[in-house]
Amino acid sequence: MVNVTKDTFQKEVLEAKGTVLVDFWANWCGPCRQIAPILEEIEQERADVKLAKVNVDEQMELAMQYRVSAIPMLLVFRDGEKKDQCVGLLPKEEILKRL
Repeated sequence: MVNVTKDTFQKEVLEAKGTVLVDFWANWCGPCRQIAPILEEIEQERADVKLAKVNVDEQMELAMQYRVSAIPMLLVFRDGEKKDQCVGLLPKEEILKRL
């Protein structure tokens, strides 16, 4: 897992090869705290998936750029291209389907 900022998003997500799962979250968000262990589990089980976390309170510019209106919001990038997005607390199986 890597914490991403507006300064590192390009390198860590857009220039990354393969699949990057970006989690837009905040400390005060209950569903964000609930989904975190699921995302970490996926990262452990799937060597082909990189988990990038964006704290929306600290990275408002990125949150605005990707039109984050509710959290947790997950974006799936493949080879730097946005392929999917979903909002809310999803079961692990649903997240895996989107990868």
